[in-house]
Amino acid sequence: MEIRLAQCAGFCFGVKRAVESVYEQIKTGKTIYTYGPIVHNEEVVKDLKEKGVGVIENREELLKLSSGSVIIRAHGVPKEIYDILERKHLECIDATCPFVKRIHQIVDKESSEGKHIIIIGNPGHPEVEGIMGWCNSTATVLETPEEALEYNPPANKKICIVSQTTYNYNKFQYIVEIFQKKGYNDSVVNTICNATEERQSSAQVLAAEADVMIVIGGKHSSNTRKLYEICSKECAHTYFIQTLDDLHLELPKAVRLVGITAGASTPNKLIEEVQNYVRINF
Repeated sequence: MEIRLAQCAGFCFGVKRAVESVYEQIKTGKTIYTYGPIVHNEEVVKDLKEKGVGVIENREELLKLSSGSVIIRAHGVPKEIYDILERKHLECIDATCPFVKRIHQIVDKESSEGKHIIIIGNPGHPEVEGIMGWCNSTATVLETPEEALEYNPPANKKICIVSQTTYNYNKFQYIVEIFQKKGYNDSVVNTICNATEERQSSAQVLAAEADVMIVIGGKHSSNTRKLYEICSKECAHTYFIQTLDDLHLELPKAVRLVGITAGASTPNKLIEEVQNYVRINF
């Protein structure tokens, strides 16, 4: 039986940068907080908590804070959060993923010019909430092609379409085509990061060959859920786990290939644990 790891799996550039920034700040001995979980991986957040890093869950908690250093998570935050930090004279360490920061700049500029912003993504995701917070005029979040088919932008307004960095690339292209068929040929910016496209593509290729597919990542991780969705379509025996404790495999002898992929917030240590477990036990 062969065990194969997808060509692109685990920490992406933005997540690696954010997590490393927190560990660097821990060394200073300062009181450290992150605004929201630094990444969507419970194991990483748990380790940071054990090292004394607090998590500020919302604006109200931030307003009550009187001292300490606040690290902005990889997903980014609305502009208002920066304003509060400045007003309260709290140190801000910005670990927003540069690809997310680029979207903030795009919607800030385009909305200031009067365009209606359409964000393709999950409306409850912190990255999307952060993007919304940089829009200076009206904005709409659409998650599915069905929503795009039913939606009509405000009359007499140009639109600008952007995407959550971890959205499914093929779905984004389909939604863009829907708006083009409706006669909207305004600004479209593909803001899905290269790491997401590469991770989704390599997972799909591997899942198409595999008899069993294991997807590792946090239960709240948007990009990991999308990997699971993609792999499930290619491989009927696809498992979504957070840690090795969640893995309960019963593999028939006929299994030739077990594929493994992991979301952008999954540490290499977890990936290696799963690989070794499957290798030793099956």
